[in-house]
Amino acid sequence: MKKKRFESSAQGKRAGGNVKPIPDSQIDFSDIPEATDAQLKRMRRVGRPASGMAKQLIAIRLSPRLLSQLRKMAAKQGKPYQSLIHELLEKAASRAA
Repeated sequence: MKKKRFESSAQGKRAGGNVKPIPDSQIDFSDIPEATDAQLKRMRRVGRPASGMAKQLIAIRLSPRLLSQLRKMAAKQGKPYQSLIHELLEKAASRAA
């Protein structure tokens, strides 16, 4: 898949079509200092923590109107809209059970 270019922006005009990626073997890393043992010990993994309750990725079709309403509700509550949908479905499922 070809990367999208934003030619109307200043950044897109600067990047232009003549920029070619260079292989990692040609990058000069000599000006980057090596990490000390103390720095390596302080480092931690970044990303989602491994929990025993991972959620499953699914695809669902919603009308644009409903999705817009859910996004507005989530914004008012200061949370991601997918988290809000999860909470709403969880409440509805527990009431139905």
